[in-house]
Amino acid sequence: MSQAEPTSDSAPLFSSDSEAEGPDDQPAVQTEESSSGVSRVRALLTVLILCYVNLLNYMDRFTVAGVLPDIEHYFGIDDEKSGLLQTVFICSYMFLAPVFGYLGDRYNRKFIMSSGITFWSVVTLASSYTPKEHFWALLLTRGLVGVGEASYSTIAPTIIADLYVKETRTNMLSIFYFAIPVGSGLGYIVGSQVSNVAKDWHWALRVTPALGLIAVLLLLFVVKEPKRGAVEARPEHQLHQTSWLVDLQDLSKNFSFILSTFGFTAVAFVTGSLALWAPTFLFRAAVFSGEREPCVEGHCASSDSLIFGAITCVTGILGVFTGVQVSRQLRTRTPRADPLVCAAGLLLSAPFLYLAIVFAQASTVATYVFIFLGNTFLSMNWAIVADILLYVVVPTRRSTAEALQIVVSHLLGDAGSPYLIGVVSDSLRRNDSFLWQFRSLQLSLLLCSFVAVVGGGFFLATALFIERDRERAENFVHTDEPIVVPKSGRSTRVPVSSVLI
Repeated sequence: MSQAEPTSDSAPLFSSDSEAEGPDDQPAVQTEESSSGVSRVRALLTVLILCYVNLLNYMDRFTVAGVLPDIEHYFGIDDEKSGLLQTVFICSYMFLAPVFGYLGDRYNRKFIMSSGITFWSVVTLASSYTPKEHFWALLLTRGLVGVGEASYSTIAPTIIADLYVKETRTNMLSIFYFAIPVGSGLGYIVGSQVSNVAKDWHWALRVTPALGLIAVLLLLFVVKEPKRGAVEARPEHQLHQTSWLVDLQDLSKNFSFILSTFGFTAVAFVTGSLALWAPTFLFRAAVFSGEREPCVEGHCASSDSLIFGAITCVTGILGVFTGVQVSRQLRTRTPRADPLVCAAGLLLSAPFLYLAIVFAQASTVATYVFIFLGNTFLSMNWAIVADILLYVVVPTRRSTAEALQIVVSHLLGDAGSPYLIGVVSDSLRRNDSFLWQFRSLQLSLLLCSFVAVVGGGFFLATALFIERDRERAENFVHTDEPIVVPKSGRSTRVPVSSVLI
């Protein structure tokens, strides 16, 4: 790229973004680095920084789950109100995702992310000073945290998609999605251990804001905005922005996108339920069986969050790696490999999660083994689902597609599942004994296995349409130039799209 050519890095936040339209004198053959406008080294640094922010994202999200027994004891709340902590966060995150998806398809993405992460860090720090009499303030601040996370999650994968293509893109997305289980596990570990050291759960919420400031500085001074779609667009296929309604109409006809989104919704439902309730469930099982003392004043000492966090880290890395490798091997045999691997992951996770819940009171070791296996199979989906979206949707609609997938998967998945599990648990509890605190939560969590089977069915249905939708996205051509069509003896100018068959 010549020095005279403007870079996307210098584009103002709310300027018109024309990165998708390359110059007319663009060479026919380009390397991935020069066509995206980002060097090889800087592209790799960009992916690593996005991974770091993604890790912080999930670390912050699950810190609350790591100290949930302390929070319940501190505020004196039941399971229903505990479930609301995750639900209010997911709801704000979910409803704002389309807004940031719209902005991410049109304006400078790194400035949008930087602003969102700054806001998220400030609100997270504020939530750590919630007084005992104002549980509603903790709910409010947890809801506002979703604003910052929505600005990041909808946009980051599209930047990686604009830096790499094909197998390299899959590898980079795998690295990016490794941060989800690792960050989630660190949330449990850091939350529980900081709380143990400080003897106060509030300090667990003061770790990620400081790390968020580092993330903002890295985004502003290291990350460079790549050109949208430049690494994959052919010279004769120049990309054009379309209206948001046109984008929605096109996505509504993309069966692979719709069905894989419903499949991922099942993943979100299961992971959302287990993420918030698993450490608390294991703690109650230990108390019921006599292996651990119940909560004492001010602090609920428990190693379950630490163990569950370590399992989440290991199984997440193992699951993502296994899913990508199995999918890569199957692609040589069938183009439907990706949705089939996702389906297998969910269907295999269901029986192990069921056994983990059933065996909780009988054998702690067996429970952790089944959780390990269930989480491993469940984690096989993360990178593959993201890759499916990126290759069945054209570059100029990817942020919108990411946002819609976030809305649907969270609306029907983990926005309501923690609260639903809490409501069902409270409704099944006959009294406040240790037996029914454990048993009611155990019965409500069995719903996760059923939902996993349903999600596997959606991914099997995705396999029926994946070839058609991928070819349609790769060969997509759009033009606003009208052509002349005779009408009643006169010439009428109409868009090409209205006469193409």
